[in-house]
Amino acid sequence: MGWVILAVFIFIILANAIKIVNEYERGVVFRLGRLVGARGPGLIFLIPMIEKMVKVSLRTVTFDVTPQEVMTKDNVPIKINAVVWFRVMDPVKAVVEVENYQLSTMQIAQTTLRGVAGQLELDEILAEREKINHRLQQIIDEQTDPWGIKVSIVEIKEVELPDTMKRAMARQAEVERDRRAKVINAEGEFQAAQKLKEAAEILSEAPMAIQLRYLQTATEIAAEKNSTLVFPLPLEIFKYFIKKEEK
Repeated sequence: MGWVILAVFIFIILANAIKIVNEYERGVVFRLGRLVGARGPGLIFLIPMIEKMVKVSLRTVTFDVTPQEVMTKDNVPIKINAVVWFRVMDPVKAVVEVENYQLSTMQIAQTTLRGVAGQLELDEILAEREKINHRLQQIIDEQTDPWGIKVSIVEIKEVELPDTMKRAMARQAEVERDRRAKVINAEGEFQAAQKLKEAAEILSEAPMAIQLRYLQTATEIAAEKNSTLVFPLPLEIFKYFIKKEEK
């Protein structure tokens, strides 16, 4: 009976002494409360009752920043959220320097997003997302660097506008489209007027060309089997009679 108890005791000690750390993890070891260092991956032996280990994952972590209510620089209330990608680069700092590195990184991302969005106008937030993403990534990464955390990507996910602002922007876009349509129409009229002017200058050099152009048009009209065809007299005929009377 004593041997059984001793065997169980030895098994419990070995179970607490032998730890397995995966490839994507590191074990931060403490001996009597003092930091020893990071170990792993693989099989790790700990001194029972003296050493303990805290596992830290080195894989990239992704989390959504909860929507933040922000008043932009031009006094437009919006809701904005983002996605953050980060990973632990120094497991010792991630354990020793901060109590909960994931929660702390999330809180910094929220406050940074709110602060940066509040310094920008609405048009900048909507049009310059790449620039804002890079700025957010730099600020958050600088603040989490002492904890051994590397923030690699920050992406603004969604910007929610109030309904009144959506309607105003829709009206603005509609007016802008109408303006472009009027400008295009005016440019078309201008180009058409230029071509007509050039055609008139060419025809003025040969007055009979006007009559020939009319006959060509009349031929096209007659091909459609119209019952009525107006045939004007050439102006040169009247000029002939006027010259004859003057003589």
